[in-house]
Amino acid sequence: MTRPKTRFCLGNHLPRGLRDRLFGDRETHGPLPIATDADWLEWERRAMEIYLATQTKGLGLIINHAEYRVMGRVELAGKRVLEVGPGRIGHHVYWPSLPAQYTLADRRQDMLDDSRDILEAAGVTVETHLMTGADAGLPCPDASFDVLVSFNSFEHLYPFRGYLEDMLRVLKPGGQIVGGIPAEGGLAWGAGRFLTTRRWFRKHTSIDLDKVICWEHPNFANTVLAELDAVMEREHLNFWPFHVRSIDLNAAITFVYRKAVMG
Repeated sequence: MTRPKTRFCLGNHLPRGLRDRLFGDRETHGPLPIATDADWLEWERRAMEIYLATQTKGLGLIINHAEYRVMGRVELAGKRVLEVGPGRIGHHVYWPSLPAQYTLADRRQDMLDDSRDILEAAGVTVETHLMTGADAGLPCPDASFDVLVSFNSFEHLYPFRGYLEDMLRVLKPGGQIVGGIPAEGGLAWGAGRFLTTRRWFRKHTSIDLDKVICWEHPNFANTVLAELDAVMEREHLNFWPFHVRSIDLNAAITFVYRKAVMG
């Protein structure tokens, strides 16, 4: 099949001064965090507070639920599901059915605990895996899952191709990846963050966002989509809120991809 080229987004083309303010100073700080950096340590220490303040209310909550609705496109009944980076698993309210078994993988124990409690209360059998910096890959056997779910995680995983290959390893032939990402690198996303999230950080933290944006979101949305398109069959792609296929005009992108079945 013909693969689409990497999509355009202004994050790669704006003058550096403006680009740095909207998408972080990537030329100075690079894509990988410095573990001993004071800004990174504060970010890590206050991660749950930041998540609750920016992702569970207001515009962050609206965007997240706009993404979560894509779960209605995937049948889960009787299936084994893996979720990478579940956060607080707010998308479960959109499931059309309950899976046979659900595995959670995250680098934060508090997120795993919250998500496990929510799913167990809904009657789902749950297994959790705490990921650490030393993990070379997902601690799961080859071809063990029917569906892999991930919302607002792929922008964090650098280099993304290596992580994607490991996800494909644990996914059965014909299995699906479903989820969503912010339109990182797009003008609307960068401007929205500048007008909202930056203000919150200036008021409540001493974190230098020009630095931490680079380390938290090393992947632009066009890179993630290009990598998915290169190795999987696309079943669904949607841009929110305007539903035109432009990274720059939208805030979030949802997708369903299928792993090829080798004949």
